[in-house]
Amino acid sequence: MSGGLIQALQLLAGLSFLIVLHEGGHFFFARLFKTRVEKFYLFFDFLFPFSGLFNFALFKKTKGDTEYGIGWFPLGGYVKISGMIDESMDKEAMALPPQPWEFRAKKAWQRLFIMLGGIIMNVLIAIVLYMVIFGVWGEAYIPMERVTNGIAVDSIGQSIGLRNGDKIRAIDGKPITRFNEIPLALILHKKDGTIEVTRDGKDVTIPIPFGTISKLIKADRNNIMSPRTPAVVDSVFAKSIADKAGFRKGDSIININGQSVLFNNEFSDVKAANYGKPLTIAFIRNGAIDTIRTVIPKDSILGLGWAMSDKYYKQVKYTPIEAVGKGFTTAWNKLQLYVAQFKLFGSKEVKVSQSMGGFYSMGKMYSPEFNWLDFLSLTAFISIALAFMNLLPIPGLDGGYVIFLLFEMLTGKKVSEKVMEKATTVGLVILLALMVYVNGLDILKIFHVKL
Repeated sequence: MSGGLIQALQLLAGLSFLIVLHEGGHFFFARLFKTRVEKFYLFFDFLFPFSGLFNFALFKKTKGDTEYGIGWFPLGGYVKISGMIDESMDKEAMALPPQPWEFRAKKAWQRLFIMLGGIIMNVLIAIVLYMVIFGVWGEAYIPMERVTNGIAVDSIGQSIGLRNGDKIRAIDGKPITRFNEIPLALILHKKDGTIEVTRDGKDVTIPIPFGTISKLIKADRNNIMSPRTPAVVDSVFAKSIADKAGFRKGDSIININGQSVLFNNEFSDVKAANYGKPLTIAFIRNGAIDTIRTVIPKDSILGLGWAMSDKYYKQVKYTPIEAVGKGFTTAWNKLQLYVAQFKLFGSKEVKVSQSMGGFYSMGKMYSPEFNWLDFLSLTAFISIALAFMNLLPIPGLDGGYVIFLLFEMLTGKKVSEKVMEKATTVGLVILLALMVYVNGLDILKIFHVKL
């Protein structure tokens, strides 16, 4: 099975799981307040947002007052609650007098909980998933005090002002304690932000240049920098140039063509500067110095693998009680970080076309090789993102209904159904346009069109 297909299946499974539980939150509170739910669907059984077009379901079954089903249009899901203006736009039912079991007949605070049910469920899902993650796998991270050889940076890292061997101490005056905090801290840096590093034994303050955020968003954050590690071979790819030349796991590179090479980034730089030229690579194996002579053709891979030594990582195990607390705090921290990143859309540095994406971009976030830890971690984060996005005050989203209900609760005046119908129609059109836009951006990215 290809990596792309594995990513697509993970996206489908993750979103389906979150959609069903999100709609289940609305369903729970509707039933709690004795409100009739006419439909509960994963995906839409019509061409969203046009409720009268292509109405059919892949599967449906009626139990009690509710029809449960799977629609054919895979862009979300919905519950149809009696007496509520929603995606179905059932104006005929709304023209009849309110019935006791209908949404519009319930008290404002009850309607508010029904509308917030999906968001509440998304937050709870994230908390529970994080509890499971920390309870089962614990947490592994790289403390900055273990990055003893400093960092290795690519061209983007160098354009920011960082250099190989720098030891990062703080960003915007805030101490960095974990290596994985660095990329996000750079993205969320303050205006006139700074990076404090130790370079060649001296403390240096680097101003973060304009354009850094845009560069980091477009780049693979995992490649911008890494802990600088000794040039010790961790693996040799079968039938590669390195394999044929005679390299073995554990070989410690010391120089190339007489030029000192102590770290993996130095090895990569010297190798790249000598493609197509004869190389004499000196290394230590079993305490003895030896050499290998080879030539690396242009655009060819040598076949040596470097890996982070376990000594860099700190593994933390949590008791069940500790995992519960960690689940709550992690969900809250992820929400804060997502909100902070969302605010970047209004900055001068960030182009919306470069920082937004549709289903293709979401799928690429999943690992091409399935493992439960990565899958659950990303699904938990997407659940947090869905909770926040659904709370936005856009008619057609849960947040739009919440605004109308809060207005009613504060003023005692109910928003007219005609106003809500028009607002919902406008909101649904905006949502459709946004979906077309972000997925259109994905198509351009697939064909490598510069944005």
